[in-house]
Amino acid sequence: MTGPTDMGSTPHHPARRPVLREGVLHADLCIIGAGSGGLSVAAGAAQMGAAVVLVEKHRMGGDCLNTGCVPSKALLAAAHAAQAVRDGDVFGVVAPVSVIDFARVHAHVQGVIGAIAPHDSVERFEGLGATVIQAAARFTGPAEVEAGGQRIRARRFVVATGSRAALPPVSGLTDTPYLTNETVFDLTTRPEHLIVLGGGPIGIEMAQAFRRLGAAVTLLERAAILPKDEPEAVAVVRGALLRAGIDLREQAAVGAVRPVADGVEVELGDGARIEGTHLLVAAGRAPNIADLGLAEAGIATTPRGITVDAGLRTTNRSVYAIGDVAGGPQFTHIAGYHAGIVIRNALFGLPAKVDYAALPWVTYADPELAHAGLTEAEALKAGHVVSTLTQPLSGNDRAQAERATEGLIKVVLGRGGRILGATIVAPHAGEMIGMWGLAIHQRLKIGAVAASIAPYPTISEISKRAAGGFYTPRLFGARTRRFVGLIQRFLP
Repeated sequence: MTGPTDMGSTPHHPARRPVLREGVLHADLCIIGAGSGGLSVAAGAAQMGAAVVLVEKHRMGGDCLNTGCVPSKALLAAAHAAQAVRDGDVFGVVAPVSVIDFARVHAHVQGVIGAIAPHDSVERFEGLGATVIQAAARFTGPAEVEAGGQRIRARRFVVATGSRAALPPVSGLTDTPYLTNETVFDLTTRPEHLIVLGGGPIGIEMAQAFRRLGAAVTLLERAAILPKDEPEAVAVVRGALLRAGIDLREQAAVGAVRPVADGVEVELGDGARIEGTHLLVAAGRAPNIADLGLAEAGIATTPRGITVDAGLRTTNRSVYAIGDVAGGPQFTHIAGYHAGIVIRNALFGLPAKVDYAALPWVTYADPELAHAGLTEAEALKAGHVVSTLTQPLSGNDRAQAERATEGLIKVVLGRGGRILGATIVAPHAGEMIGMWGLAIHQRLKIGAVAASIAPYPTISEISKRAAGGFYTPRLFGARTRRFVGLIQRFLP
């Protein structure tokens, strides 16, 4: 993936490589898992002069490249293209969607994976100087790993094995055909009726994408969708799903599922039954910690994952854990962030620690919902003196020009106008949230954003307009008017 793992080209100087002595491979760093986090550590460490062993039992690139971020965004792009054709009539461009060739959609998704795969390949990482072993790894003690019959000893180890789709405790699920993110992108024919279990980001993104590609979709969520986001922003996404024709059912407990002649039947807690052709389980993630020999290495775990400290060290001081398996926020960009922390700790001995104060995330629905920092509820719970600024997207000229006015920005401020958090729900909100993450990380006050210059006409102007709202009561109040009137008497 050309993001977290893009640490530069192959070094000009020969890399230090692991050394085989008496049947044991010796290295500075042994990384288990070649997903986003593991690849980032391996690329950075190898190019900085460390002798690196990288172990991966499945596919290079891990979940993000093969079954997560990359294929899902490729599918969303296809769905967006179909919807753009449908929406053309509001601009006077009439071209109704008559055919969606789902086999070609599948080919598009696989083509995107194929285009990125060389960047994550064995060949690239061996070219960087790492020794890549394609086998399952297991700790045989606190300072040794075995993989594919090869014993490996290293000064430091990094566990970056990621996560997998969690299966909810629903009666009949193990006896019923179902899809997860690991299999849904293998479909070459469109589901007639897709039932989605789970109203988190993955469930919502897939529900909207398949609906736009012509499938009937029912989305079931046992509580409320997107519970970690600002309610005002979630309401916009909920409205978009309903307008798309998705049968959205919140507060819907699933009692049982079972196979039927034409697919699958879901029985709800209230006795209602829904039949569909396919079932997609998107009900959270579970860490990949089985069969790693963690106990033999003295590494503590919980059901959430491997126990780590603020520097991502495990209870074995020579072993780090990063990404989803570390039990924290489960985002690809967090795995990349963790990689930087480990490189500073393991290679340079610097006391780097994780800081999630400015953590960003995006739900790639249409419109996108992006967030950084604290929500209003979190800020109040943390004891801050909170004020908020909101601005509807309908007041943005670019949004009006593109007929995309459903959305808003909400900024959470602490004492003195310090920026604590921000949420944007708008087209390409994910491209705009980075500025707010930087502002939070740098502990800026709202005046820094209000004083910035935003190009016109762009949707990003909504950020500056919201920031300006902090000063509106004082700037246009009675005291200002009296002061301006007084000054005018004395100006030449």
